[in-house]
Amino acid sequence: MRGDEEQSTGSVANGNGNGSARSLLLVHDEDVCDTLMPALEARGFTVRVASTATRALAVARREPPRFAVVALRLPDASGLRLIAALLEEDATTRIVVLTAYPSIETAVEAIKLGAVHYLVRPVSADRVIAALLRNGGDPDAPLHERPMSVHRVEWEYISHVLQENNGNITATARALSIHRRTLQRKLRKHPVAS
Repeated sequence: MRGDEEQSTGSVANGNGNGSARSLLLVHDEDVCDTLMPALEARGFTVRVASTATRALAVARREPPRFAVVALRLPDASGLRLIAALLEEDATTRIVVLTAYPSIETAVEAIKLGAVHYLVRPVSADRVIAALLRNGGDPDAPLHERPMSVHRVEWEYISHVLQENNGNITATARALSIHRRTLQRKLRKHPVAS
């Protein structure tokens, strides 16, 4: 994918309601789109891509997708806001959030807003598809025996404050009373698993 241009390939028979039965809108950065798009198309999806919430909504208004994979952080809006906007266009769109910046709070909010799943990068195309197609929760999901580590708690708190400040790094650093560069360094690190 180059820039913020919509791309669409493949052909799948039309379904009822929204778009084709396997139409998918991938809203993420260029690297993720370049990796996932060919893999999803190879599995029978008709994929359109966008790198901003504005572009994603423009694409969805023309033809609501059956499925959507949305980044949590987009250059012009939160992926959480995009979930609600996509579902306003078509309430039957199945949305999965795919992020490298996970937090318990954003996972809960994504599900409350209507996403069907929340995945942490890196992840395979097969796992994304399984999340898109799965109905209901998993009662056999493993339960962790120990509490979150101090580093994970710090990450969760930073994510919470960042969300409260609509992704604004400067305002978040000010609220946390830390230097902006320190916050940026912390955000570049992947969160500790537990």
